Amino acid sequence: MRHFRVLRLSLLTLFLVAGVARAADPFPPGFSDTLEQRLLACSGCHGKQGEGGRQAEYYPRIAGKPAGYLYRQLVNFREGRRSYAQMVYFTRYLTDEYLQEIATYYSKLKPGYPTPIAPSVNAEAIVRGRTLVRDGDKAKDLPACAACHGESLTGMQPGIPGVIGLLPDYINAQLGAWQRGARHATEPDCMAKIAAKLSGTDMSAVAAYLASLPGTPTSVPDPEGSRKLPIACGSQAAKPATIEPASTSHAGAQRNGEYYARVGDCVACHTVRGGEPFAGGLAMATPFGTLYTPNITPDPETGIGKWTADDFYRALHEGRSRDGTLLYPAFPFPNYTKVTRADSDAIYNYLRSVTPVRKRNIPHRMDFPYSQRTLLLGWRALYFDAGEYSAHPNESAEWNRGAYLVQGLGHCDACHTTRNMFGASVKGKEFAGGLIPQQNWYAPSLTSNREAGLGQWELGDVVALLRNGVSKRGVVFGPMAQVVHDSLQYITEADTRAIAVYLKSLAQSTEPEAPAQIRPTEAQSKASFEAGAKLYDERCKSCHGASGEGAPPAYPPLGNNQAMNMEFAANPIRMVLFGGFPPATRGNPRPFGMPPFAYALSDQQVADVVTYIRQSWGNRGKAVNPTDVARYRTVPVD
Repeated sequence: MRHFRVLRLSLLTLFLVAGVARAADPFPPGFSDTLEQRLLACSGCHGKQGEGGRQAEYYPRIAGKPAGYLYRQLVNFREGRRSYAQMVYFTRYLTDEYLQEIATYYSKLKPGYPTPIAPSVNAEAIVRGRTLVRDGDKAKDLPACAACHGESLTGMQPGIPGVIGLLPDYINAQLGAWQRGARHATEPDCMAKIAAKLSGTDMSAVAAYLASLPGTPTSVPDPEGSRKLPIACGSQAAKPATIEPASTSHAGAQRNGEYYARVGDCVACHTVRGGEPFAGGLAMATPFGTLYTPNITPDPETGIGKWTADDFYRALHEGRSRDGTLLYPAFPFPNYTKVTRADSDAIYNYLRSVTPVRKRNIPHRMDFPYSQRTLLLGWRALYFDAGEYSAHPNESAEWNRGAYLVQGLGHCDACHTTRNMFGASVKGKEFAGGLIPQQNWYAPSLTSNREAGLGQWELGDVVALLRNGVSKRGVVFGPMAQVVHDSLQYITEADTRAIAVYLKSLAQSTEPEAPAQIRPTEAQSKASFEAGAKLYDERCKSCHGASGEGAPPAYPPLGNNQAMNMEFAANPIRMVLFGGFPPATRGNPRPFGMPPFAYALSDQQVADVVTYIRQSWGNRGKAVNPTDVARYRTVPVD
């Protein structure tokens, strides 16, 4: 089952941007839909032609490298085998097909190479570097770099990259990462074996020599099989990585356990990135300590293989494990208690059918006194009422269906309701929005609040957002991207409409009081607005328009924008800092990306441009302080 999104994920839009069109809507007149346009998120760091370069950090050249190599690296970031946080954030919810398309696109680009870098080491070191690159070192059993990467050092199809046109610091860092075991390639990992035999002096010598070499427009990877490799290379021999496609067949969906597991998004919390589905082990930081999700595959020793349907229903309905142990409310049993026995049994039967994984659960690391489970008796007495959902006789069947899904398996209020100091929902503020602890994303109001909720949304806009990740009124980023990617895009249109009908009926509510924020003075706000106008003109206008009109569905309009009007500015700040891609869905398989500006703009500059957007084109948001920007400088990846 999916755990509290108050602890990790949101179930409705975290970044609501008025004006994004659904995938089927036409582009504005004159808009050019090209892959280059869709991949502006990548060019923001790696250059318009993938040539690489340095901003606050260095970004390597990716142009002209073998498509197989680039694709494998993108999959490695997505699946956890490489760990650069910004790349993980970008690739996490993109499909194999889109990643392959991106890799092929950059593999065909041939921009000029940078000017070679004069060596910063002595002549003896350069001689050593040249020897290692061209001849190797028999005493250390090291083959020459050229033996694999080619005499021109531009790689070989399909998996060996070129190694010229890179900064020495970058080459050093990558070799060091292999040596420390922080970077991995497909087994047999030849680079790990080579790096293990290099001294620090050797790595610096190789890096300096390679960076001093020029590249030419004809510098392209050699054909596959053009030479015999001196060492077994897993990356060169491996077939392209693939992921089993998610099932989209929901015949008899009302009694389909897989379908209801999708509604509850069980896989999101019970699967570590790149791990076996439902095998658990995901660390979930909470204000009370760290919880680790359990293995819910049917393995009899480490999973739920010995559980009965009664045991499973008791966990959902009463919040008790098979042995009677009280479960922490990070497992959303206060919501799941509303699930019917029939639907509980269907999910149980589905989980019994998935591949068993033998993986022992990791003990929780809760702070004292929260590690004392007896305290949960008091929490339950105050905040938990067991009982299945009861239909409201005065409402339609569609409304009741939506209420059942939202209040039960969907547990939308787990994020969209403010929590008290004990992690329980604040009465009277249901669905009015709230900051997700430990995540620093703000889950907006789902009520009919016209300023910051769904009050101005049409029913179809809500349906499109949930199914596609984009609609005429909004686009999802951050944690919500996972909810749409793993769960909501697979829900039937009838159920999605029922959810929308229920949400649109929620009474208007004011936003909860925003967490403490440092507000600029009037003079500071004016100066920030003026500076932000210039930054917007330089950095944002080309996509979002001179008047914030955007170019939907590619780039959302920013005028009269609910996200900008919300009291708490976490979401727009994070979007400016880290950009991102909406999730690739069946309705929007090739999403447009937004480049990150965290590496090019200071905290003050980010505050300036966000302030300008929040106070322009009908928006009425308050000014942003650079201190508030600084607290969000960590890339939002778990």
